[in-house]
Amino acid sequence: MKQIKKLNELAATAICGNDISSSCLYVSALAIIYARQYAWLALLIVAGVLFLFRKIYGEVVGALPLNGGAYNALLNTTRKSTASLAASLTLLSYMATAVISGSEAMHYMSSFWPVIPKETLETLVMITTIVLLAIFMGLTILGIGESAKVAIWIFIFHLGSLTLLTLVCGGFLIRNGVGVLLENYSLPVEGGIQKALFFGFAAAMLGISGFESSANFVEEQADGVFPKTLRNMWVVVSIFNPLMAFLALSIIPIGDVEGNQNALLALMGNKAGGSWLSLLISIDAVLVLSGAVLTSFVGVSGLLERMTLDRILPNFLLKKNKRGSAYRIIIMFFLLCVSILLITNGELGALAGVYTISFLLVMGLFGLGNILLKIKRKKLPRPERAAPPAILLAITGVIIAIAGNAIMKPEYLGIFLEYFIPTFLVITVMLNRTVLLRGLLQVIKYFFEPIQKFVKTANRGILKVIDDINSQEFVFFTNEDDMAVLNSVMLYISRNEHTRKLKIVTVLEKDNPLSKRLKSDIEVLDRAYPEIDIEYIEMEGIFGPELIQNLSQKWKIPVNFMFIGSPSDHFPYRIEQLGGVRLII
Repeated sequence: MKQIKKLNELAATAICGNDISSSCLYVSALAIIYARQYAWLALLIVAGVLFLFRKIYGEVVGALPLNGGAYNALLNTTRKSTASLAASLTLLSYMATAVISGSEAMHYMSSFWPVIPKETLETLVMITTIVLLAIFMGLTILGIGESAKVAIWIFIFHLGSLTLLTLVCGGFLIRNGVGVLLENYSLPVEGGIQKALFFGFAAAMLGISGFESSANFVEEQADGVFPKTLRNMWVVVSIFNPLMAFLALSIIPIGDVEGNQNALLALMGNKAGGSWLSLLISIDAVLVLSGAVLTSFVGVSGLLERMTLDRILPNFLLKKNKRGSAYRIIIMFFLLCVSILLITNGELGALAGVYTISFLLVMGLFGLGNILLKIKRKKLPRPERAAPPAILLAITGVIIAIAGNAIMKPEYLGIFLEYFIPTFLVITVMLNRTVLLRGLLQVIKYFFEPIQKFVKTANRGILKVIDDINSQEFVFFTNEDDMAVLNSVMLYISRNEHTRKLKIVTVLEKDNPLSKRLKSDIEVLDRAYPEIDIEYIEMEGIFGPELIQNLSQKWKIPVNFMFIGSPSDHFPYRIEQLGGVRLII
């Protein structure tokens, strides 16, 4: 297999950056809804927390530069079962990201379609979302190099669009003043600034979703690229997210934000620059949200491949194509995403809870992984170190965000558990499959051992009956019969009687010589029918009813198990006088 080229700084940043930078499309509106005019401040606080996570991720991945993110961090510092918890959360986060981003991208695209009935529109959105997922599945299968090329163009277009929107909005403010901003700041804040910042911060933490993605494909990055991706993502989020919220507050009254939550930036573009800019932002939304789908495929590929190498998932998933892509993992992820889309029937509001809680828990677990790395792997070399107070502060920020989201949307916890519990159970079953299989074997033995004993007893009994049946000896009386006659006798017995032993008896009167050929013929038959033991017996006497009865009593062979050929006209006895001897020739 040819050497896979490692990703440079731009390619790696673009792959994970499309996810985190797409957050400005929705997080600005979310922050304004909860933090009101202090939304930009809440987003700056989020940027501060993310700055702390730069060091946390840098230390862990620098010390353990393997794919898997939080799963890899916990795998090398604690038990496999605990690491599987992080893996389950990361997988859920990627699934929710892919499905939600793909669906939202198609909803944005639907604004370019002709007006059609709502039910038809939702069906078309579902179909096109599946097509979009399939396209990025195929692109990921082609290799991370091809994925990176597409991601770079999307990332550059997105940053260019945001920069253009910023300039146009700035020009609008220069021409029209900051009256709207002042009006928004004059509005009262229900519950006070602290409450607004608390809930605004909790909502705005969703704006850093995707930051964990780079750690899941670090092995595909060139040396020294990973920390640069963290820096670049932090810069993008720290500049554009607070800036978009501030510009929105400067142009659009707070009361209009909630009604345009899903297309706030497009509304800003329309108001500041006209329909052309609104159209451009909508196109950008379609592209960058599609790029977030690509991020999910790339990130989950690295995670699941690492889990498969650790034997949590079946080894057949490791099969790779010529481009080095674990295509079975990618196809499995595509099928999972499609199944969730179909199960929810395109109503993806429920997945927002899964997305929110799982992502925040992954961030928190990464912080925990850093603490455990410091305690249990002190001597492990690492390029940088996060200060313990900074780690605790970052984890506290995540806990606050989880608490805030739980208070704002208490139903999120229930929805999250509905998806998390089955996912974690499946991974737990795979992790402990040998123990479970041994347990299943014991259960089977417990229930079926009595049956097995019965079968063994019955088997022995049946074999004994068969042996008893086959142990019955038969007798054939002959004198001058040739080979053809004797062979016919053997064929008859082998086809019609259950026996393994036959006595061939010749009764000779005194001074009556035996044919030499008969004995040699019987030896040939003995070799031709190995399944029947042939015993040849010569005796003096007169063949008749008395001899037959004597031999029957002596050998304990019933007379009806004794055969003769058809007698000639000169035979001195009638058949019935022989006591039941059978004719077989």
